[in-house]
Amino acid sequence: MSAVPHVTRFAPSPTGALHLGNARTAFFNDLAARASGGRLVLRIEDTDAGRSDEALLVKLLEDLRWLGLEWAEGPDVGGGHGPYRQSERGAIYARALDSLEAQGRVYPCFCTPEELRLSRKSQLAAGRPPRYAGPCAALPKPEVARRLEAGDRPALRFRVPAGRAIEFDDLIHGPQRFSSEDIGDFVIRRADGSVAFFLGNAVDDAAMGITLVLRGDDHLANTPRQIMLLEALGLPIPRYGHLPLLLGPNGAPLSKREGAASLGDLRAQGFLPGALRNYLVRLGHACTADGWLETAEMARHFDLARSSKSAAHFDEAQLKHWQREAITNASEKELLEWLSDRLGRLGDAARRGAFVAAVRGNLLFPVDVEPLVAMVCDATVPFDADAVREVNAAGAAFFAQALDAWSANAADFKAWARAVGVATSRKGAALYMPLRAALTGRTHGPELAPLVALMGPERVAERIAAAGAHAAAN
Repeated sequence: MSAVPHVTRFAPSPTGALHLGNARTAFFNDLAARASGGRLVLRIEDTDAGRSDEALLVKLLEDLRWLGLEWAEGPDVGGGHGPYRQSERGAIYARALDSLEAQGRVYPCFCTPEELRLSRKSQLAAGRPPRYAGPCAALPKPEVARRLEAGDRPALRFRVPAGRAIEFDDLIHGPQRFSSEDIGDFVIRRADGSVAFFLGNAVDDAAMGITLVLRGDDHLANTPRQIMLLEALGLPIPRYGHLPLLLGPNGAPLSKREGAASLGDLRAQGFLPGALRNYLVRLGHACTADGWLETAEMARHFDLARSSKSAAHFDEAQLKHWQREAITNASEKELLEWLSDRLGRLGDAARRGAFVAAVRGNLLFPVDVEPLVAMVCDATVPFDADAVREVNAAGAAFFAQALDAWSANAADFKAWARAVGVATSRKGAALYMPLRAALTGRTHGPELAPLVALMGPERVAERIAAAGAHAAAN
């Protein structure tokens, strides 16, 4: 546990699905808080009214809860630093803007998007990094007044001090140094009056007592801007850690073309939350435990110092490995909930429980259970090609003897198998493979004895007889 408890935050925008990279960032913030004895704050950055969607927010909260995150403060649980939606924090931002204006640290910018685009293009053509060239930085007050009276709606830019070196120690990437000469004055209030990311994000971190900002390294260049704003406002500056991005197998940013990239996609496929947690805790992080971890154990094995400085790559095979581990470690109740209404044909709870115990080792996703339910419940089973070969090779006489032995031993699978073995002089695969083929239509699958018990004596007899008839006809 860290000597100082971290107050972390996850601050998503409800403008799209929560992708796996975002989910990892959220989970690492949760683990960093737990590992240090601190707390996680959930904040919703919804100032972009045109793109924010209430339905997406509901889904986002649902997905985070499903993943197993626990936040001490947030829009749905309240707390002492609310409100937790940026769209409701306008008065807080207005006070910050007033303070900056009183210091002369901001100025109105009337540049159009087209003018800014052409300026960036010109700078890039000249081999210079694009930054605001400053045409509005020294506009005379009468000119500003004239434009405002004419109905122009300016953005508000922060005046970046010249000759500054902004330095901080990133908890993942180590010491960082930025020159203010490379940054350029940046927008902190949009032309429509809404607060821009740089200001809202930084002010909220300070107001909510955030001590550790853990986010993707696509935000690394934003950090010196936010540090300058916090310094100008006299607000505390948190520690920063920037996680490398999550890439697909081909090295490109992860997308749906690389598989199920969003948490909702993975959940819809049937991945269990424990599988995601065990995968994510090792995704770009050298977890100190190799085996399966329950959620409560993960914080003990999480250390930001063991995070990779390079990009992590999504590996579907690894995720499926942890899915198998999740199924192995799940309780009967968890598996019954996971399989939900796919087990209705099996009948009562005891029968469903016995079925799940028999087949759990053969499941990866809920859809995998459907042919196994049919195998137990359908009147007949179709034979796959391997089963046809086994049934035909065994011959009608084998199944006649198996049926006779079943009549005498229907309540005891082991006794029946021994009796068939004695009657047919078969053992091992030569005995069990044709029996499996006849009863399940396959040559591989769950252990046969519990399936036979679930099928019931009459269905077993019918399938043995059907296999004999099939063999006789071929």
